[in-house]
Amino acid sequence: MPRPKFVADAMLGSLARKLRIFGFDTAYFREGDDEELEALARREKRTILTSDRPLFERSRGDRLRAYLVEGRTDRARLLSIQRQAASSMAFRMGRETASRCALCNGELEPLRRRDAASLPVPPKVLARHHLFYRCKVCARLYWHGRHWERLRRLSYSVKTKGLTPGQAAGPRSRRRGP
Repeated sequence: MPRPKFVADAMLGSLARKLRIFGFDTAYFREGDDEELEALARREKRTILTSDRPLFERSRGDRLRAYLVEGRTDRARLLSIQRQAASSMAFRMGRETASRCALCNGELEPLRRRDAASLPVPPKVLARHHLFYRCKVCARLYWHGRHWERLRRLSYSVKTKGLTPGQAAGPRSRRRGP
């Protein structure tokens, strides 16, 4: 089943970035009125993500797919989407590789260290990492740094539903020994 495409309203910018990092094609609708957002969703066959109840109800009444996003944290919001998408089974967390740019939603292409060496990558980062990603649209560079591990824990906590991000580090982070 194909992965859903989303359009997040102006109140959900952080969530839109996380969804992109997890591989979901997510447009971020920063400016414009509700009718323009709905027109975009209809034209591009996107599911509307909103925490605005009147917009959600009107969109559903207009036969658009929409999710009412609840919660204040990205984890709670991702779980809210996951609950509502459970019937379609298309919303699956757990991308282990980057595939979309967090800023512009463009596709990422992998780069080897030798290809990234000619780009503006800090020398310590270049020495520590072997695989990089570059956005095909805006040319932004990514690598699996500390932020990546936090995102993996967030993804894991959403997949397992009952854990908080601090508990969700998995077996690698468990302390060994006495």
